[in-house]
Amino acid sequence: MDKSFRIQEYKILAYRLLLAYFFYFVARVIFYIYNQDLIAIDSIGGFLKLCFLGLTFDTTAILYTNLLFIFLSVIPLLINTSRSYQKVLFWIYIIPNLIAFATNFIDFAYYRFTFARASMASLESINNEPNKSGLLFSFVGDYWHIFLLFAICAYFWIKLYKRKSLAPIQGYNFIKYFSFSIVAFIVIGVLIVGGIRGDFKHSTRPITLIDASRHVDMPEYANIVLNTPFSIIRTYGNNNFEKKSGIPEAVIEQAFHPIKEYKREVDKKPNIVLIILESLSREYIGSFNTDMGIKDYVGYTPFIDSLAAHSLIFPNAYTNGRKSIHAMSSILAGIPSFKTAYTSSPFATQKTQSLISGLNEMGYDTSFFHGAPNGSMGFSGYANILGFDHYYGKTEYNNDEDYDGIWGIWDEPFLGYVNEELSKKQEPFMGTIFTVTSHTPYIIPEKYEGKFPEGDLAMHKCVGYTDYALKTFFEAAAKEPWFENTIFVMTADHTNQIYYDEYLKMVNRFAVPILFYSPNESLLGVDKNLTMQIDIYPTLMDLTGYNKPFRSWGRSLVSDSIQEPYAIAHNGSNMMFMQDSLIGVFSKDDTLGFYNIADKGLTKNLKSEQTKAMSEIQQKARGFEQDYMNRIIDGELSAQ
Repeated sequence: MDKSFRIQEYKILAYRLLLAYFFYFVARVIFYIYNQDLIAIDSIGGFLKLCFLGLTFDTTAILYTNLLFIFLSVIPLLINTSRSYQKVLFWIYIIPNLIAFATNFIDFAYYRFTFARASMASLESINNEPNKSGLLFSFVGDYWHIFLLFAICAYFWIKLYKRKSLAPIQGYNFIKYFSFSIVAFIVIGVLIVGGIRGDFKHSTRPITLIDASRHVDMPEYANIVLNTPFSIIRTYGNNNFEKKSGIPEAVIEQAFHPIKEYKREVDKKPNIVLIILESLSREYIGSFNTDMGIKDYVGYTPFIDSLAAHSLIFPNAYTNGRKSIHAMSSILAGIPSFKTAYTSSPFATQKTQSLISGLNEMGYDTSFFHGAPNGSMGFSGYANILGFDHYYGKTEYNNDEDYDGIWGIWDEPFLGYVNEELSKKQEPFMGTIFTVTSHTPYIIPEKYEGKFPEGDLAMHKCVGYTDYALKTFFEAAAKEPWFENTIFVMTADHTNQIYYDEYLKMVNRFAVPILFYSPNESLLGVDKNLTMQIDIYPTLMDLTGYNKPFRSWGRSLVSDSIQEPYAIAHNGSNMMFMQDSLIGVFSKDDTLGFYNIADKGLTKNLKSEQTKAMSEIQQKARGFEQDYMNRIIDGELSAQ
């Protein structure tokens, strides 16, 4: 083929990148050998399957590490094959790759102490050690064999790199050379973007550490799937977790009772259906706005409103995060997210007591339903970490005729599918449902165009559609034998488009509904106390009769008379802590202000008054932050 097409250059580039894949595989094998007593794998086939799953994570790490090398290899400069250019290219390739590769070797020894791949948090903790040189010499002395293995691998990597070289090429046809190079440059660029993200799907965010848990049988297998360079890259800039001190444990215990134990006796365990509504702000629901004093208010949820009349509702509830994945940990495990999502942190794969673990202990069959492509939002990975027995996504639904073309299966047909699957379960069961349609780009099925009020925002008709989908789901479920013995919980992951000024206020931007419904009407009323997503977990532990200690910063909304109601929210920069008559606003290091609980817009700072109540709120807020950070970092997210 014409040398102007640069085919030989692209072949050599592919060979050099494949070398990285090969040595990442070697590192994975050695990692397992060093830690096989901690990660029991039944067969060679099982190990190779994990290695295959790891290719996606290897691709991300390898592409990040080699971005400059790839760019300089493919950019058309005419001198790319010259000996001097290739010598420079060698060092640009080998130095970053060996540095990244070396981090894998840290975990040959370090994993035994952390049970997780090293991350930016690990490196930062080492950086805080005053005797780094002494630690290094000690590490070399104790683990000389690891350094030797790295040296051997580095030697062979360099040897194999130099085995295939490019002969200098001259006399190109300039038109062919540059035109084909531009096309190749674009194609390679697109492939790099997909490789770094993990795939090309619009609905899937870039892969993170929790995605390694998507397809594994045991949580510890995720550490075989992962590689250390990926772990460090993905946690770079994402570690806002640090140990805290200064607040007495007695204060934390009195304010939050982090270890809870309820003694409710339940003869027949109720089924649980937990519905997390995508972006369905409290603003849209009429029954949650009766006392808001909003002039000419209009709601868009006639079915939810009718259900609320027979439910226990909390019209003063708030989300504990800003994104869908934040809601997963807040609602299902009682772990809120501050500046950094807990699920995006290097600590997300640790053993965690949760609603799912508690229900599994009591013999529940647990399922997670989300109509988006499997892996979307990181849900399937985190669901696996939590221990769900089953995951049902777009793949399991298996009918693309009901696909909205962007996010997932339309809510109405997917909720019908959920009812069918739940009806096959042995009781007691628990199903978590995460809807998808009430989301940008704010579209509904064509057959329903004009059926729901357009309202004032694009979101409003989508809210009407999802409300209708819930109506059809409840009508179908009411005919099933399991319905009467089921507790339904409804909330939202976060808020969305805002129309009313009341919800433009900073605190109300986090306002979501929380509703508990039991067909036997054992849960009724309107509770206006401060409530938040992390209260759902302890409430369901209480209602199902879980009678062992468990870790929770929330409270049972139906029986807890010890813990005083409060709510926290975080806007990505500052934490808002609400209790009694005050809202305290806190940055990482400073107290920014105190506001009357009715001042949801945070317009009048009362900080200068310096009251006792303010001091108590400040101590509680810092105490919460301290217990939250320390339990996560120390791996104490369980009572046992």
